[in-house]
Parts: sequence; structure tokens; C-alpha cells
Amino acid sequence: MLSCPLCANDNTVAYHHDKRRDYHQCATCELVFVPPSQRLDPAQEKAVYDRHKNSPDDPGYRRFLGRLFEPLQKRLAPGACGLDFGAGPGPTLSVMFEEVGHPMALYDPFYAPDTSVFERDYDFITATEVVEHLFAPGDELARLLALIKPGGFLAIMTKRVQGPEAFARWHYILDPTHVCFFSEETFHWWAKQQALVVVFPHADVVIMQKT
Repeated sequence: MLSCPLCANDNTVAYHHDKRRDYHQCATCELVFVPPSQRLDPAQEKAVYDRHKNSPDDPGYRRFLGRLFEPLQKRLAPGACGLDFGAGPGPTLSVMFEEVGHPMALYDPFYAPDTSVFERDYDFITATEVVEHLFAPGDELARLLALIKPGGFLAIMTKRVQGPEAFARWHYILDPTHVCFFSEETFHWWAKQQALVVVFPHADVVIMQKT
């Protein structure tokens, strides 16, 4: 029996199958996930990320990140300090926040593996196109939430599950590094467990505030 990597519940069922992988869904939090045996190893995973060509000099990439940056920036006090979790090989969101006066720390297990960033508190934490890659999202999100000051924000960008039929033809599941898939219901469930206020400013953005 498979346990849910978000809530650890054992009540999971088959959700989808294709020629590459299997996908299961948790009956409690509704997370859809790939079994551990079908994940890439770290070297394979990094090889995929190394092909990413993101850069703060790319206006299109900035516009893409703007879907999270703009609604979050409006909620921040001047000088609020943040952490960009899972910044990737071409950190850009952190540059955008620093340009408007928000000091930023970076963490990425492959490209910025400085764990000292987890020894301080933050006014906000961002994770853009990150949670779908996490093997243990329950543990990782709990760690991030513990670093956020009261009243602070956790802002996540990830495309959301829209149902079994849409899932079967969804381009998002073709990326072999994508192993966890959140729906709006999943975020509502997790936010309720953590006593967070949750809003969805865009189809792939969720902002949760710590009360």
C-alpha cells in the first residue's frame, strides 16, 4: 500500500496509468502522486534541470513569474525579507524582488545548497515550479512554514489538477521530474490543517498567509 507523500495517509487509489508511469491519488488530501519506485535518481533529475535556460535577462520568463510576483508583492511590507526555495539554475524571481527592495535568500538542492538559509525566519517564501518535483512535500512544506513569521506568506506556483480526463492529456505529467500534482482542493485541505488563509490569484498560483 502506498502512503501519501503530503499527508501520510494510506488510503490511496489508482488515478491514472500511461506507458511511462502510474499515478495514485490520496483520498484524504486529493494529492496525485507517482510511486517512489518510478521517480528519477538524483543524477537523472539534475540532468533534466541542467537543460533549463531560465534567466533574469529573459523578458518572457519575467512575465511568467509575474503571475506570482505581482499579487505577492502587493501584500508585502516595504523591506520584507524572503527566501526563494528551489531557485533553479537561473534565479530570477529573487532578482525581481530585490529590484523593488526585498532582500532575498536562495536555496536549491542542486544549484544553491546552502542549508544555513533554514536557520532564520522570513516574511515570505516563494516556490515557483517546485512543489511538483518534491518527493516529500509534506515534510518540505512544513519546514518552510516553520520559517515564516506570523502574518507572513508562502507563495507557490504550480499547475493544478483539473480532473481525471484533463489529467490524461495534460502536458504537465510528461516531465519525468514532476511527481506530485496538487489541485485547488489539495491546497485548501493543507491550508486548513495549518490554519492558513489561502487565495488563488491565478490558475497556477496560490498564496497562503500564516495567521
